[in-house]
Amino acid sequence: MSLLTYEEVRERAADILEAIGSGFMPPWHADAPHGTFLNDRRLSVADKQTITKWADAGAPRGDANDMPPMPMYSNSWTIGTPDVVVAMPTEYDVPAKGVIEYQYFEVPTNFTEDKWVRAIEILPGAREVVHHVLVFASQPERTPPPTAAAGDSPRGPLVLRRDDHAIPEPPPTTNDKKEDERGVSALIGTTAPGTNVLTFPEGTALRIPAGSVLTFQMHYTAKGHAMKDRTSVGMIFAKGRPDQEIRADQFFNGSFTIPAGAADYVVPSEVGFRESVRIWGLFPHTHLRGKRWEYRLVQPDGRSEVILSVPNYDFNWQTYYMFAKPLAVPPGARIEATAWYDNSALKSTNPNPKAEVRWGDQTWEEMQYTGFLYTVDSRKLSSGAKK
Repeated sequence: MSLLTYEEVRERAADILEAIGSGFMPPWHADAPHGTFLNDRRLSVADKQTITKWADAGAPRGDANDMPPMPMYSNSWTIGTPDVVVAMPTEYDVPAKGVIEYQYFEVPTNFTEDKWVRAIEILPGAREVVHHVLVFASQPERTPPPTAAAGDSPRGPLVLRRDDHAIPEPPPTTNDKKEDERGVSALIGTTAPGTNVLTFPEGTALRIPAGSVLTFQMHYTAKGHAMKDRTSVGMIFAKGRPDQEIRADQFFNGSFTIPAGAADYVVPSEVGFRESVRIWGLFPHTHLRGKRWEYRLVQPDGRSEVILSVPNYDFNWQTYYMFAKPLAVPPGARIEATAWYDNSALKSTNPNPKAEVRWGDQTWEEMQYTGFLYTVDSRKLSSGAKK
């Protein structure tokens, strides 16, 4: 529905009241007190009371002099004008039907120096058929960057994965190259249905090394008519070198089988840390059968606490939950992630409740995947230095 004019809003007053009363709108699915997350979209109690009184009073117009000007919405960048835009080299022809395997496109940045990014946004060229995009940065020489410490691994310098849940080998595609053939790479950007743009917390920034090549991992879904897509990534640079380098990583469980008809099937995963880190954000991701998530921080002595609960996961609103205060994680601690799935006929979005479900790229398959943003306590940088 459109809510741009008073007349449009007044006609929907009863619907608005019902939506905010049930918690259906604004869309927010984490169960935590206000103030826990920076990007919490929920209305305050006071805001809800204001809307309720207005609707109960017959939705009066109010003083026309208080009406703000009509907002102008851009069809392009929500982060503002990017300092740099990197686009897929050519358009990709998305067919009208059929299964489309993941497509990969490599684009050089031509950066002559390291760049510190404070905001990043992925802009699909044909949003209707773009299911998700992951953008990775790698260096052609395929060696760790000079600032990496001894013992760093290419995919998470201070992250020790405690599980060993392998993802099944995908079928070959026309332009697919295995990740380990692409060199040392780091995840720098993600977009999926409902995903919020990433603006990194004050004092942090994402480093993209000089000479990096960006790889677009594109997941397309046919929608019944052929389309052309040329997705771009836009970046806004920090004014200078940040206090801390923010890093993006992921953990997952790819070795599950959800039985046909199972209404509450559990799939766990976990990640452990061998140095002190700060967790800034968590991104839970399943497909159409996902129903809820819970994340626990388990201390080295076994004590644990819930750090994120998503009791009503919605595939159409995939959110990077950004903590208002980063979580301090000591050496030897771990994060346990648990996802629940409904593969029964009661799940309205279930593509086929009679089928066993395993890890797969397509939406009628499933994933148990978590992205996360973190900084390393021992890797503080000199503030105010040149890029």
